[in-house]
Amino acid sequence: MPKQKTHSAAKKRFKRSKKGKLFHQMSNYFHKNMKKRTKSVRQARRGKELTGGQEKTITRMIGK
Repeated sequence: MPKQKTHSAAKKRFKRSKKGKLFHQMSNYFHKNMKKRTKSVRQARRGKELTGGQEKTITRMIGK
């Protein structure tokens, strides 16, 4: 049976931490930051963790 190929878009958008958690970059971070609250921009700098069914789906796409 052939190996499953890595989904290229998922590979670029999601990262795995050292402890195995799956993270993605928050939206609305790179554009027009002057209008946004400092707190929301600061929180967007960190990744947002994926959990549950989404994590299973993305893990299958990434292949890790």
